[in-house]
Amino acid sequence: MKRFVILITVLSLALPILAQQPPVSFKFYGFVRDELFYNSRKNAEGVDGLYHLYPLNRKPSAENGKDLNAIPHGNFYAIASRVGVDIAGPNVGAAKLTARMEADFTGSSSTPFILYLRQAFVRLSWSSGSSLQIGHAWHPLFGEVFPDVLDLSTGAPFQPFNRSPLIKYSFNSGKLSLSLAAIWQVSSLSTGPDGKSNAYIKNSLLPELFAGINYRSGGFLGGIGVEMLSLKPRTEASPAGATDSRFKVDERITTTSLTAQAQYRRGNLFLAAKSLLASNLGHTSLLGGYGISAIDSRTGQQEYTAQRHSTSWLDITYGSKWLGGLFLGYSKNLGTSKPMINSAFYGSGYDIDRLLHLTATFTYNLPHWKAGFEYSATTAYYGAVNLSTGKVSPGDPITCHRLLGVIMYTF
Repeated sequence: MKRFVILITVLSLALPILAQQPPVSFKFYGFVRDELFYNSRKNAEGVDGLYHLYPLNRKPSAENGKDLNAIPHGNFYAIASRVGVDIAGPNVGAAKLTARMEADFTGSSSTPFILYLRQAFVRLSWSSGSSLQIGHAWHPLFGEVFPDVLDLSTGAPFQPFNRSPLIKYSFNSGKLSLSLAAIWQVSSLSTGPDGKSNAYIKNSLLPELFAGINYRSGGFLGGIGVEMLSLKPRTEASPAGATDSRFKVDERITTTSLTAQAQYRRGNLFLAAKSLLASNLGHTSLLGGYGISAIDSRTGQQEYTAQRHSTSWLDITYGSKWLGGLFLGYSKNLGTSKPMINSAFYGSGYDIDRLLHLTATFTYNLPHWKAGFEYSATTAYYGAVNLSTGKVSPGDPITCHRLLGVIMYTF
């Protein structure tokens, strides 16, 4: 009885205080998305083919030399359907508090229809123009400039595509804005000796770092940024030929990448472009990675060198109710800064000299409803890798033709 009286007393004192707190508001959003696709051959892809990247190299049959990857295929899915909620309030001191939770059903390409966390972050915003965002959100290299296409990959592997845990500080002063971010990895992962893993950045003890500045005036937005990634591929190793001895090693590969972006919108016209000098950005769905440049014969400790790529895209769309668009992408292997001593490579597109892409999009748009069709052609030039330079001698082109139809209801 005494505990009950105490509880009633506490509630009677707390309820008036709680009633005075500003309310928390919720705004739900999302869409139902149905899509049917066809590919003329096998590709590097994800989400059971909804996330399309580039065609795989030829794979000759042992019987007659026919290409085993030249297999057309397609499917129909609704698993990219999305649901989210924006939350606002109460304020924290002088800061406005907002948050976002967002998910879809693309949880695994081998087991679809699993709820997948897309975003989960809180943001504190001050009237001075400063803001602090903490949680799982879009990588800063994805940025404010991205192509208007139907495909789920949103321009990858030319446009960086990545959502990760991060802490991001932004400052907006009129037409200029500055952003600084520290990024970790949880689902979009770097590749190393043990495959894709977040252990390389965990053992590094250094998050991925980004700094960028944007200029905005009217319908124009332009900006530049720099990114740094430092990984520890291994913490122990064995010398060549030894199976019974292990050594503690201190391996690290540190890379930097540069980006520039711009977009312009006027009436029904939209122009956007982005260019990157990319190094080891495989975790953002771009081509690249790193190889081995030296091995210590006593301990087995390795040194590494990263492949660099020049990657650019241009997107042009026009229209409103009836909208047409053209997206062009180009990526070129620029080689490594040091010679590689063997063909071991951790990343993707190691033997691609250059990659070309064209997408034509046509959509019919009504309030809360969209229907669209998209054709794309992606051509990869595979070839032999020169270990001394990391560059690739281009061979014959391999092209995948892709057809995509999408219907969306947005709420």
